[in-house]
Amino acid sequence: MEETSNQRKIYVIDTNVLIHDPHSLSRFDEHDVVLPIVVLEEMDKVKRGFEDLARNVREASRQLELISEGCTDLSKGCPLPGGGSLFFELNHRALEILPESLAKGTGDNRIIAVTMSLQQENKDRQVILVSKDINMRIKARALGLVTEDYRSDKVLDDMDVLPLGYIELDEQTWGLIADDMEVSNGPQGTHYLVSWPEGGLAPFINGFVVLPGEKGKVLRCTAVGEDGRIHLHDVHSFRTERNAIWGIQAKNSEQNMAMNLLMDPDIDMVTLLGKAGSGKTLLALACGLHQTLDLNIYDRIIVTRATVPMGQDIGFLPGTEKEKLEPWMGAVSDNLSLLLGDDFQGLGNSLSQYKMEISSLSFARGRTYMRTWLIVDEAQNLSPHQMKTLVTRIGEGSKIIILGNNAQIDTPYLTAYTNGLSMAAARFATWAYAGHVTLRASERSRLAAYAAEVM
Repeated sequence: MEETSNQRKIYVIDTNVLIHDPHSLSRFDEHDVVLPIVVLEEMDKVKRGFEDLARNVREASRQLELISEGCTDLSKGCPLPGGGSLFFELNHRALEILPESLAKGTGDNRIIAVTMSLQQENKDRQVILVSKDINMRIKARALGLVTEDYRSDKVLDDMDVLPLGYIELDEQTWGLIADDMEVSNGPQGTHYLVSWPEGGLAPFINGFVVLPGEKGKVLRCTAVGEDGRIHLHDVHSFRTERNAIWGIQAKNSEQNMAMNLLMDPDIDMVTLLGKAGSGKTLLALACGLHQTLDLNIYDRIIVTRATVPMGQDIGFLPGTEKEKLEPWMGAVSDNLSLLLGDDFQGLGNSLSQYKMEISSLSFARGRTYMRTWLIVDEAQNLSPHQMKTLVTRIGEGSKIIILGNNAQIDTPYLTAYTNGLSMAAARFATWAYAGHVTLRASERSRLAAYAAEVM
């Protein structure tokens, strides 16, 4: 059925939506978009500089110019890619509609005023204010407006869809699978060729299957045949002192899965999601040092992270790039101290000795990381755009390890649904050269484990 005009919605866009996603105007399908002129004024105040905010503003301005330059009469709207139109709202008389309790001079209230006016003028159409500012949405709802968060950047509609990286089978399901299973021995160990029960959640390639039983034997999916049958192999055990990597052995099944992915040279990307103290950084460093210094698979280890403060910012830091980053690399320093023991002489002295570098995200654009073990720590504080910038820097013979915890997001406007860590885990879940594991157990100490559960 052809859609009539009164079914088309009107979206009023807040400034932070354009800053968050400069290409957001192309994501409203067939609906109309209204851009209050105060949005352009607010963007104009922050367009200068080299930080991500300024870059996004300039890119949003370029997109606006592309949309508007072919439009002869802006008052009639400019066509958008989805079939709707973009309108620039210039009616400052709309401020009169605001209640006396709201200041007339703030940008947020001017945007709310535009939305209220449009709602009164378009009784037959739904008018929606789109903002990533929670307080603004609450204030607008108190005035009877319909509001939404910007949803097009969500990589997941339900966090349950974010893969654990493994499937725990019960006795009944394993019994069905084992009925017609073919078992053989080869260079990779025991090989299991199985047909998965119809309707059951099957493992991704490089995903794991935990068998029922007290010991919980783990198999790894290495391929899915054209006939839909799944190839499973025994995993290597890093849970004994004999098979420890740089003195680190897996303390639980999930860590053992993670080490299997980290030690596999055929995998280009590993994402590790886990609570505080689950061992993400320690495992990534231990496996990286072994493959760089002992096996010579990689030429160097680079560690980078989002420099977002957890609490009050301590201000500018003096020194070179490396000196500025050292205070942010406490997790790296602590774990290197454990790995190197008495040989650890401070982060600065150990970096060059062990072929390691620390690097700022600010200098990633334009680089190509060749034969590099790249660790991205605290990735839950990266936007999808920042994550894409990093992943597309990876050259031949390199591996990227993305670490993070969605319970520790410190960046405004990012959530567990929209950050770069979740995007990477979800978008690469089915790729044959990537792997993901969620580490659910904290191994730092019994106090840290209990605190992660109850606080």
